[in-house]
Amino acid sequence: MAITAGMVKELREKTGAGMMDCKKALNATDGNMEAAVEHLREQGLAKAEKKAGRIAAEGLVATKLSDDGKKAAIVEVNSETDFVAKNEQFQTYVAEVADQALTTGAADIEAFLAEESKAEAGKTVKEVLDGKIAIIGENLNIRRFAQMESADGFVASYIHAGGKIGVLVEVETDVVNDDIKEMGKNVAMQVAAIMPKYTSRDEVSKDYIDHETEILKAQAKNENPDKPDNIIEKMIIGRLNKELKEVCLLDQAYVKAEDGKQSVGKYVEEVAKANSAKIAIKGFIRFETGEGIEKKEENFAEEVAKQMGN
Repeated sequence: MAITAGMVKELREKTGAGMMDCKKALNATDGNMEAAVEHLREQGLAKAEKKAGRIAAEGLVATKLSDDGKKAAIVEVNSETDFVAKNEQFQTYVAEVADQALTTGAADIEAFLAEESKAEAGKTVKEVLDGKIAIIGENLNIRRFAQMESADGFVASYIHAGGKIGVLVEVETDVVNDDIKEMGKNVAMQVAAIMPKYTSRDEVSKDYIDHETEILKAQAKNENPDKPDNIIEKMIIGRLNKELKEVCLLDQAYVKAEDGKQSVGKYVEEVAKANSAKIAIKGFIRFETGEGIEKKEENFAEEVAKQMGN
């Protein structure tokens, strides 16, 4: 069967593979489009093994909410370069992974990868991932996922910088309206920007308090060797309170407050009062793309050259 330019174009649009690879695949399958797609994936799986050693530290974070807003999932999918992270095909794939994570019963990544894909029936999540590696031409990695559910309220989500940071916030409330949904989004933005460690002081462990107290005591004594212990103790309490205001979400200064003095907790109380509602922020999840992954240093020209060579 004669392979036309239109067939090559169609296969390329379906798979994102190179023009010559598409032409070879169509020749190998006598012009059968579906067989050619599978042929490219099969060839690409061998390539995927070679790419698996490359550092995938770029990528995207995505969230997916249930229709009723009571359940949400967040995922991080890594790529090698920011070029791919901005690719529409990759973005669509990450959205599919987030959709998978919303209903998964998996407790870890291994189980998640082994389950059947919602996007491509008859294949596992891992098999679909390998297929994307083949088509996109970079090492990709589903690094992590998490779910959040609110029985009495809703889950707010926020994506920052086009997918570099993603946040989920559990909002417990007896009233759900636009004002309270906006409040939830604002709190999620706060988490994205200021990176709290805890939701409230109730979550802070005694071990953390004891550890920080010892450090602050040593600092205070070194800075003020002549001050009596009772003064040192007061200094420690003041410094510990200041630190807790930085690491606890509800104690943090609310970034959108006009005076810069209102805490997040006070902002939530203000919205609750204005809407005659009972509101509590129960927890949050924050993912930042590539956090904790050692990135390979590359300059922009090298990255472009690498892309051109693929």
